[in-house]
Amino acid sequence: MSREKVYAMLCAQPGEFFSGQELSRRLGISRAAIWKAIDGLRQDGYVIEARTGLGYRLVSAPDALVEREIRQYLAPGTVCPDLRCLEEIDSTNSYLKREALAGAVSGTVAVANRQTAGRGRLSRSFLSPADRGIYLSVLLRPQLPPEKLMGTTGMAAVAVCRAVERVSGAAVQIKWTNDLVLGGKKLCGILTEMALEGETGMTESLVIGAGVNVSQTPEDFGPQVAEIATSLAQAGFVVSRPALAAAMIEELYRLAADLGGDISPWVAEYRRRCVTLGREVRLLWTEGQERAEALDVDDQFGLVVRRADGAVTTIRSGEVSVRGLWGYTE
Repeated sequence: MSREKVYAMLCAQPGEFFSGQELSRRLGISRAAIWKAIDGLRQDGYVIEARTGLGYRLVSAPDALVEREIRQYLAPGTVCPDLRCLEEIDSTNSYLKREALAGAVSGTVAVANRQTAGRGRLSRSFLSPADRGIYLSVLLRPQLPPEKLMGTTGMAAVAVCRAVERVSGAAVQIKWTNDLVLGGKKLCGILTEMALEGETGMTESLVIGAGVNVSQTPEDFGPQVAEIATSLAQAGFVVSRPALAAAMIEELYRLAADLGGDISPWVAEYRRRCVTLGREVRLLWTEGQERAEALDVDDQFGLVVRRADGAVTTIRSGEVSVRGLWGYTE
């Protein structure tokens, strides 16, 4: 507790010195406790300058996904009831699904520094190295039937785009249905998972997860993945991971507030950002594949396509490759 109090005081006036005596007086704790708190913060990676006759000042904070750092970036009035910062976990989505069964409240957030079994759509693995990305999930408990939540993945893609742009300034686009694209390469994946109540068929829990590549290098991805994936750092954008995590939480909470209501503004923004539209796509089915032209996104984020025979249909699931992206050029 002393460590958090000292940290809050040093953050309140960045660059200002506080003597040990002043900190002790303002916080109502002993000088020994002040020194112990300063030492603990330094061990956590905070650079704190000590100058004779002046005292202590905070020089820099680590780029660590810890609760105190993320919460300081949350906008006033943002209520995050339970923020769980994990050094390592199998998957933040899997973790929150387990915690939902244990009674975790709506709005609970899990953010990990590393995932050992990160997952994407269609059970694909998602590379999640330590200290390089943001792997974040939020648990919601909307009392809604599942058909009212069909657009959640599309809304989540828009929400994370907004967060990334707000913090980095990067112009992020969306590849249908759930991938964020920067410079023609994958920056982020989205995964939403739902559990239903057995008797009523209503939604018991909804977990929305996102993995954003922040500072990965091509070597972190490996030769095959590096051809199709990128990170903010590779694209020239240096960001604070705690600041981006806070922005993601805020935008996903805004999404939660609109579930079951008018989602047309979300659909309109999705359309504006969607790199799939107007391009040739390849529809991949279990029994084969076919080429089509992506025409539009409907009001539930379904992809409207014109098939080779001229028929217009809407795709709501499956895999879609986009000509000119990620190796599809033939």
